[in-house]
Amino acid sequence: MGTPDFAVASLDAIVKAGYPVKAVITSPDKPSGRGLQMHQSPVKVYAIKRQLPVLQPLKLKDTGFLKTLSDIKPDLQVIVAFRMLPEEVWAMPRLGTFNLHASLLPQYRGAAPINWAIINGDTKTGVTTFFLNNEIDKGSILYQHEVPVGENDTAGTVHDVLMNIGAQLVVKTIADIASGNITPVEQNIMQSTEPLKAAPKIFKNDCRICWNEPALKIHNRIRGLSPYPAAWSEISGIKQENIALKIFKSTPVQRSHNLQPGTIATDVKHYLHVAVQDGFIQIDRLQLQAKKQMDIEDFLRGFPCVAEFHFV
Repeated sequence: MGTPDFAVASLDAIVKAGYPVKAVITSPDKPSGRGLQMHQSPVKVYAIKRQLPVLQPLKLKDTGFLKTLSDIKPDLQVIVAFRMLPEEVWAMPRLGTFNLHASLLPQYRGAAPINWAIINGDTKTGVTTFFLNNEIDKGSILYQHEVPVGENDTAGTVHDVLMNIGAQLVVKTIADIASGNITPVEQNIMQSTEPLKAAPKIFKNDCRICWNEPALKIHNRIRGLSPYPAAWSEISGIKQENIALKIFKSTPVQRSHNLQPGTIATDVKHYLHVAVQDGFIQIDRLQLQAKKQMDIEDFLRGFPCVAEFHFV
């Protein structure tokens, strides 16, 4: 059961390992884009290519879906980036249902673990497989794999690393569940004295940059939201409407100044610095509304009057 690209890697690893996939369950097709054409999930696209049976229930408690699932008689269910399951579903297989989560549980339970780990400036993260139970992301842990997070890693780069490592961890978990060579560990046993950090769904307001914050904190927010959903801000000028833009890449610059946060410093050719609490944020890549992403030099060539604006 899964929907995005992150889940495709695990499904592909399961197929290549030779396990019989009796069904692939993914989200219903949805209209998207300017023409609102029906869009299939990446998991469905892969399943069709591999000629795997696909189920797309609107509601997971639907009696028809539950009967179909029961008739399949699944030994084991694997969940990767899907929705919350009712007990009628996760308790059905004789060997249980396990989930791949993109954090080192019990840290970062929730919908956006990769983003929040980077936003918070963590230097490590990882993936966890665990059995599902009645509480979100709180089931017994099966396996974990830790990976470092570099100071310039983004949500995108970490996503790809965890996607591939997680796929191999899924295959290992399946093999050891099947052989009985696995010992689940309750999460409260693994919890250290470090306070737990949550990973709730990210909303638009979480993505807005506050230029009154320190440079490193702003930089971490930008890279933790890049490439999606992307940090954003607005620039304002005298007698000008505010212009919204997204920022995808930045560099913190530690240098003292007496400027108000949000003030722009630029040579209008090669760099654009924004004054913050303890220095500057150098903006390296951005996107104006309804435009394509661009490097800062391309932006400055097309927007030479930017020095007359400030960030708000």
